[in-house]
Amino acid sequence: MKILGLPGTSFSPSRAIGIDVLKRKIAKATGIPTTKQGLERKIGKTIIKGVKKIIG
Repeated sequence: MKILGLPGTSFSPSRAIGIDVLKRKIAKATGIPTTKQGLERKIGKTIIKGVKKIIG
């Protein structure tokens, strides 16, 4: 949501509440990404490593 229509100004409720910081801390502590894209990359990488172990 832009404030006063000025470029570069925006407001994010999740950033204001602190949800982004909490999600980042959880992701760093557990090693599990909180974004859909990050989770898909991690799962794909794990599958590829498993297949490589079986093959070679």
